[in-house]
Amino acid sequence: MSETKSLLEAFNATAMKLAGHGKRDIEVLKEAFAGVDGQTDSDIYGGGRLIEDFQAEMAEVLGKETAVFFPSGTMAQQIALRIWCDRKGMKTVAYHPLCHLEIHEQDGLKELHHIEPLLLADKDSLITLDDVKNIGRDIACLLLELPQREIGGQLPEYAELKAISAYCRGQGIILHLDGARLFEVLPYYGKTAAEVCSLFDSVYISFYKGIGGIAGAILAGSKEFTEESKIWKRRHGGDLVSLYPYIVPARYYYRQRAGKMGQYYEEAKELAALLGGCHKVSTLPQQPVSNMFHVHFAIAKEQLEPILITVYEQTGVGLTASLRETGETSCFFEMHIGDRYGIIPKAELGAAVELLDHLIKQA
Repeated sequence: MSETKSLLEAFNATAMKLAGHGKRDIEVLKEAFAGVDGQTDSDIYGGGRLIEDFQAEMAEVLGKETAVFFPSGTMAQQIALRIWCDRKGMKTVAYHPLCHLEIHEQDGLKELHHIEPLLLADKDSLITLDDVKNIGRDIACLLLELPQREIGGQLPEYAELKAISAYCRGQGIILHLDGARLFEVLPYYGKTAAEVCSLFDSVYISFYKGIGGIAGAILAGSKEFTEESKIWKRRHGGDLVSLYPYIVPARYYYRQRAGKMGQYYEEAKELAALLGGCHKVSTLPQQPVSNMFHVHFAIAKEQLEPILITVYEQTGVGLTASLRETGETSCFFEMHIGDRYGIIPKAELGAAVELLDHLIKQA
């Protein structure tokens, strides 16, 4: 096995990478703008046909009265929770312990808005109706993430989601959707985006995750809600003079890929079954409920890395550029399926998985 290359270097050298849509380079931007008339007017401080038409399109898709384009989801979600807290006159919201706002935003919600989060459920479990019923204190808003990325993209059943929504409305609790990967879960639910979003008072979606744009997000809800969000967007410095470098790719790749989520979902199930059949390998969930899942190994990270490097060098198939330890003898990586997976020959993929299984057995 190679001792000279790092896992990242070996992965970068592979010709057939399983995850995502492709390299995030300048070509992503160039492709999106290739068909745009050079005389198209840009948006100006949130106004103009370019941004307004796209916001209207997304509001219709999500089944909400209006929508606002933001440069980032971090900004959009903090603003959403701030608005709901102000409306309710309390500074407490509830969400999962591994919510993006809790672990990836440097406590922005707490430091900028002085909002106190109440963490619901065990970190390895989904929030359930019982968790919501047993909160035991007043909250302004409950945030649900669909799917729950940090635990493999797990997802509540739709009946459970409806029950949580009904309970929140009965108790006067605002329900906000972290729908960064909303389109990716629609094939599993067999619902439209508008049907899922009808269970929520406000919703955020991302354009750079499964959609594969440059950056950007939409925050949608009632007209009163979104008008207030525009004020907060200006306060946060998000009301840039023009956002069209983000809007054009968001629109382009949304229209190109939203309809492919069913394909990605089926391919994720196929790959999870292949990898799950290997020695000391399991997937979370066992059968994916979207185009993403986690691949777990009952083998130490430092022992697995040279195995993966050998697989990469001998087959040209790249599974991951990095591993995360979960214990002394265990590690995992996240897999998300996009355009690249479908063009990899099945024979090449099968050979890579077979070699992986063989090398782990020998380890």
